[in-house]
Amino acid sequence: MVQAYILIQTEVGKASTVAEAIGKLTGVIQAEDVTGPYDVIVRAQAETVDELGRMVVAKVQQVDGITRTLTCPVVHL
Repeated sequence: MVQAYILIQTEVGKASTVAEAIGKLTGVIQAEDVTGPYDVIVRAQAETVDELGRMVVAKVQQVDGITRTLTCPVVHL
């Protein structure tokens, strides 16, 4: 199982709507709207890195109101 944090920038005033929509997606553990340089932070999981990438591109980035994402895979050192 691969987990990652997805940092999301949204259009002004869309953070809550984006977090709510993403929170309903399969593979999303948690989606929170936050303050700072990013508007929403998501914790997601998938079976493989490739599946995680497909989820971000095919599902997360398609949510209306998102302007940019940054995916940060969790590593265990």
